[in-house]
Amino acid sequence: MGASAPKVCIIGAGCSGFTTAKRLADHGIAFDIFEKSDRVGGNWAYGNPNGVSACYQSLHIDTSKTRLQFEDFPVPADWPDFPHHSLIDSYFNAYVDRFGLRERIRFNTEVTACRPLEGGGWEVKAGGETRRYDVLVVANGHHWKPNIPAFPGHFDGAQIHSHNYRTPFEPVNMVGKRVLVVGLGNSAVDIASELSQRPMAAKLFVAARRGVWVLPKYLGGKPSDKQALPEWMPIGLKRRLAAFVVKRAVGSMESYGLPAPDHAPLEAHPTVSSEFLLRCGSGDITVKPNIAALEGDSVRFEDGSSEAIDAIVYATGYQIAFPFLSDADAPVVDNHIGLFKRMIRPERADLWFMGLAQALPTLVNLAEQQSKLLAAWLTGDYGLPDADAMRRMIGEDEARHQGHYYASRRHTMQLDFDVYKREIAHELKAGSNRRKDWPAATTAAAA
Repeated sequence: MGASAPKVCIIGAGCSGFTTAKRLADHGIAFDIFEKSDRVGGNWAYGNPNGVSACYQSLHIDTSKTRLQFEDFPVPADWPDFPHHSLIDSYFNAYVDRFGLRERIRFNTEVTACRPLEGGGWEVKAGGETRRYDVLVVANGHHWKPNIPAFPGHFDGAQIHSHNYRTPFEPVNMVGKRVLVVGLGNSAVDIASELSQRPMAAKLFVAARRGVWVLPKYLGGKPSDKQALPEWMPIGLKRRLAAFVVKRAVGSMESYGLPAPDHAPLEAHPTVSSEFLLRCGSGDITVKPNIAALEGDSVRFEDGSSEAIDAIVYATGYQIAFPFLSDADAPVVDNHIGLFKRMIRPERADLWFMGLAQALPTLVNLAEQQSKLLAAWLTGDYGLPDADAMRRMIGEDEARHQGHYYASRRHTMQLDFDVYKREIAHELKAGSNRRKDWPAATTAAAA
């Protein structure tokens, strides 16, 4: 580390924020970590008073337990394969306490504005006070600002986003109602499966713009995401073989009453459920095309059909947003921001984004890997490429991770975790050959 040791500001104490804080603490790097809430966990803290949690009461994670665990803090051995959100929350809290992070988090302190300073560094307003930092780390998550599509007409019944759904009774009592769930992502199929049970909604409809492949959680009695093909196998061949296995396991989507996908398995962010197809095949769920118009107490669909509807649940994803940064500092276009290794803008090397990806199989331990690069850079063991090289590598990396997906806002942040982890290891080695003493590295990208 150079003569001027850096001080870092971390925004958010979800899994991306507190794993980054732990990494910096391990390297003796000074930091402040601000959390708007009174607790850690972010999205996984059910009922989080800061309003960011999208957990519903019945939620179980779609990632198997050993695929989501942290490198130096394994999950309890007696966990089920797919743990409930309460177990994830307790695991996060145990991690924070095990590594002495709780007392270092400034709880109930919202960051309201961050201003870049000439020559590097940031002025951060948090909890009514203004502080200066050398590096800003953004870990505020990207599953908190609901995306709700606009349809012609008006609807007289209750409308909520899946982010606000908690139970069949809260915030809207849907028991005995005719309910429409919009979307075919993971939240959509979970909520539809729950509400379609006969004691719940009187009738459950799902509206879908396009078909998707619904993947099973288990294959051959084992969690699907634990059956990875060998690392030496070319990624294209891996995808083709995996697609063959999926088709063989679940058959055609049309046989369950779903629209035919216009893409192969794994050419879209996977929807994973072991219950949804059964509910469709059992007649508990009626699948409709996309909404054409809202018509008071009914909804008309693009095939011309119309259904009386009492409540709508929009499971239509989220928007990336950074309310404490200006559009110039965090330019988001079509739900996308170009970042070197999904962390750094070439124009501003003292601004890092952690966990800003749709990682497969899980986002939980992504920042734990990303923070290796940040810590190495801050200690002078790693040097960033120049700005032009970063821009070129951003395009190459996005093509590698996203090129096989169909074009959609849903796929602007896709990431293969296993591939990315190897890329980070490779980049750490490459960067050691261009390392610079901090803080010279902070201006290298902007030069």
